[in-house]
Amino acid sequence: QVQLVESGGGLVQAGGSLRLSCVASGRIFCINAMGWYRQAPGKQRELVASITSGGRTSTADSVEGRFTISRDNAMKAVYLQMNSLKPEDTAVYYCNAAGLRSTFRDVGMDYWGKGTLVTVSS
Repeated sequence: QVQLVESGGGLVQAGGSLRLSCVASGRIFCINAMGWYRQAPGKQRELVASITSGGRTSTADSVEGRFTISRDNAMKAVYLQMNSLKPEDTAVYYCNAAGLRSTFRDVGMDYWGKGTLVTVSS
């Protein structure tokens, strides 16, 4: 059973920083891309940042220059360093593993964590 577990959310004042972590566990052969999504109340889930197994990153315009995604392939972990946080960054942040294969024969599937709440006060 594959699981993604996020940590690092919390309450922070505007201008502050947080670091989110996500670790994948279970039977995992490889993961294509890992990323972070967020969903604010009343809004759709949106991509924040993603990183491939080769280290290629993609970051949403709204967080460019403030958030940095990184990945530890050996640990099957992905991180999101969030600096200069704004109240509009308040959301539940979800970890995603895309194209995860449990064995080399398997077709890649997507997995999600349960989310971690980030609240930025003004």
